[in-house]
Amino acid sequence: MRQTVDGRLRQARTALAVGFLLQGTAFALLVTSIPEIQHRYGLSDSLLPVFLAAVPVLAGVGSVGSEQLVKRSSARGVLRIVQPAVCLTLAAAGFGDRLWQLALALGLFGLLVGALDASMNMLGVGLQHRYGRSIMLGFHAAFSLGAILGGGIAWLGAHDDLSLFALFGTTAAVLVPLALLAGTRFPGRAELGDAVREAAEAAARSIPWRPLLPLCLAMAAAYIADASVSNYSVKYLTDGLHSADDVAKLSYLGYMVAMLLGRTLGDRGVQRWGPVTVVRTGAAVAALGFAIAAAAPGPAVGIAGFTLLGLGICAIIPQVFAAGGRLFPQDSDAAVARLNLFNYVGFLVGSPLVGALADAASYRLALLAPLALILLIVPLGNHFAPDRQHRAS
Repeated sequence: MRQTVDGRLRQARTALAVGFLLQGTAFALLVTSIPEIQHRYGLSDSLLPVFLAAVPVLAGVGSVGSEQLVKRSSARGVLRIVQPAVCLTLAAAGFGDRLWQLALALGLFGLLVGALDASMNMLGVGLQHRYGRSIMLGFHAAFSLGAILGGGIAWLGAHDDLSLFALFGTTAAVLVPLALLAGTRFPGRAELGDAVREAAEAAARSIPWRPLLPLCLAMAAAYIADASVSNYSVKYLTDGLHSADDVAKLSYLGYMVAMLLGRTLGDRGVQRWGPVTVVRTGAAVAALGFAIAAAAPGPAVGIAGFTLLGLGICAIIPQVFAAGGRLFPQDSDAAVARLNLFNYVGFLVGSPLVGALADAASYRLALLAPLALILLIVPLGNHFAPDRQHRAS
């Protein structure tokens, strides 16, 4: 019986990792195709930040709404539906040619991604409870691997001059069956027992905001930087550095490769030097990456800057979650849930901020804003120290 349960847990963990990978693929393919989307739909630079800002707003709505859906069914049931649906909205973004069609496709994408993110992380936390050790970093590494795959697909599409219709439609035709297949092995009650319910009850318990605020600021700054790269690295290379479309895709691809490498080796760095040193060094390296990209004389240096940025930022977000868990060891899920809200705050601020500055001045100047914000993490480094425990009264 023990072997059967362990086998189910391993299958469920693998299936969920595949889900994270597919999400990373779809997301990366969409954001690295922003210049092509603009061209197809005639979307101006002034309107682009509005469209990009709407996605995280709707993702937040979808994330909150998914909690009610999960209560009525289950996290597995929600994920089984929304993951293939996200892939279909990706295809829809490549099928139209009018702005209202793009707005509808991106709106649905945002709502569904919010529900997808919430349900996947609920299942991930549940599995982590059953395993009794940290396994969430592996799921996020799977997302990074998927993003590399999505960036590679976008590069091939640009290199071979594929239309968005062909690129998004063909990719969705592969991702949807994979999502349906992975859904047959997503963890349910047999694998999780009461772990999801216990995690939800822990997240519902009241904990004070004040000790978490420095970590919330660090999370928002990190995601502003991430949103800047996700939404504008390719466009900066094409419009600012006059790169070829296929070469421009390498900016986000290099960023995600460095992110995956750093997340794979990051735990060893934390064990050797401690989280404070890793976070402060990472923020400084990320700022240097922004500076190199902003000052780049050509595409190659720009790509190198974004790659260095990925190496610097890769460990910050996992360490924010870890520090929050140490502050409230009995209510770590509640702390993680609150910190995760600033994922959306970062994306909501990052896209319009960089887009507005680029439209008003230049992309070089626009990159200096997330550079300054990522440096705010350096003086916050002490809040990541392992001995900073909060004792609730």
